[in-house]
Amino acid sequence: MTSVRGRTPGPTALNARRRARELDEVAGGAEIDLLVIGGGITGAGVALDAAARGLRTVLVERDDLAAGTSRWSSKLVHGGLRYLASGQIGIAHESAAERHLLLTRIAPHLTRPLAQILPLHGADARARGALIGTGYALGDALRRAVGTPTALLPAPALLGAAATRALAPGVRGEDLRGGIRGWDGQLVDDVRLVVAVARTAAGFGARILTRVSATSVSGDGALLRDRVTEQEVRVRARAVVNATGVWAATVTDAVALEPSRGTHLVVDTARLRGADVSLTALVPGSRSRFVFTVPALHGRTYIGLTDVAAEGLDDVPRPDESEIDFLLDTINTVLADPLSRDDVRGTFSGLRPLLRAADDPAGETADLSRRHAVIEDDEGLLSVVGGKLTTYRRMAQDAVDAAVRRRGLPTARRSPTADLPLVGAWPRERRGEIAAPLRLVRRYGAEAPYVASLGDGLTAARSVTAAELEWGVRVEGALSVADLLDRRTRLGLVAADAEASVTAASAAFARAGVRPLDA
Repeated sequence: MTSVRGRTPGPTALNARRRARELDEVAGGAEIDLLVIGGGITGAGVALDAAARGLRTVLVERDDLAAGTSRWSSKLVHGGLRYLASGQIGIAHESAAERHLLLTRIAPHLTRPLAQILPLHGADARARGALIGTGYALGDALRRAVGTPTALLPAPALLGAAATRALAPGVRGEDLRGGIRGWDGQLVDDVRLVVAVARTAAGFGARILTRVSATSVSGDGALLRDRVTEQEVRVRARAVVNATGVWAATVTDAVALEPSRGTHLVVDTARLRGADVSLTALVPGSRSRFVFTVPALHGRTYIGLTDVAAEGLDDVPRPDESEIDFLLDTINTVLADPLSRDDVRGTFSGLRPLLRAADDPAGETADLSRRHAVIEDDEGLLSVVGGKLTTYRRMAQDAVDAAVRRRGLPTARRSPTADLPLVGAWPRERRGEIAAPLRLVRRYGAEAPYVASLGDGLTAARSVTAAELEWGVRVEGALSVADLLDRRTRLGLVAADAEASVTAASAAFARAGVRPLDA
């Protein structure tokens, strides 16, 4: 087989020099068909959809790519099982369809199948297993309906006690009657997806401008402020899309959201005896709520997920002590060696932008729909809100369709993104052809050889290489040390890892000839 060799990423590279040039072009009066506000997964998706249709597109983000909710997800590509349980058939089907596209076409290099192991303990194990197994079977029917092959996501299966412990060696053996194995999709990392979408959009000509805030937003423009130089410029656009997630209601009064907070814990994978599966525990007293583990980067595992009403819109949300206790107590019901507070290396919390319709009854945020909507205000500003990470592409398509239809944008082209691979995409079954270390291939796909070619330097914590850090500066738009540690590498999820990596991150900027904003 011919190995994939590294090559310069060219028009998809994001960096400080490109940002400065494109900001000057915008300030100089460059024509804009679509202005996108917000650099999370939805905003990046809108920018890609628009630019791929040939629209002159500008995205502005007040901080860094994925600086908000998009970096706090469970890192899963959901197939909609939870929505089936609550009767949301349409949302469940949409989720399964978008999972299929991510796994097979859009980002096979950033996704993988993940086995989900639900151990069954106690005398009523058979009855609980039958009920939960029915749900898995319905989810598998959705998987077949959207065309995801069994070879990629196998059908669910009942397991004996020995097989359950073989796959999830940390499971408590006492009174273990067996288990159920289901399957879903997993992202290598959510920020890597956002950056890949934004870079792909840049390859189609979109201007991706981070550290640029937007105020006085209307349907035909906004006042932009460069947060690096404090320069302000008013720009006009044929259409404006507000894709700021939980902050959407701060941009326009036409949006009403009820945010909820979802919290995860970060622990060492070794404490779960090295399991490379998602271990799932039923919340005591519930038939449809679960706490689960997700194997992650750097020898860590995430444990989530809470769903509580959020008070305030903090840029970096923090969990309540009760959420930490809830997650530990629930996952410990299935562990042979229970976790304690001392095992928690870090935590992260994200805010979900939940929509509540006027006729929705008041109740728990866990009961609110994950539907999305495109809302137009009196000044013609379009806001795309609700939804979730898995369905970002469909949200973006709907937002651009609305902009084309309602604002008369100059394109007749339909969205091509269902068949558009992201930068680095490479068939999963052929990744052995890529001439680079497997660790880099899993994070960068076909671009891994070019990452590796950047050379040596100071290594950060958890064996993150100097080349990865330098790539973040030269190609992935990192403008500060925090960008590298908190988002491009995720070392910031554990404070000790970030502290140990500051010098290496600073050195990467020096090799790239760029001064970090937080120097």
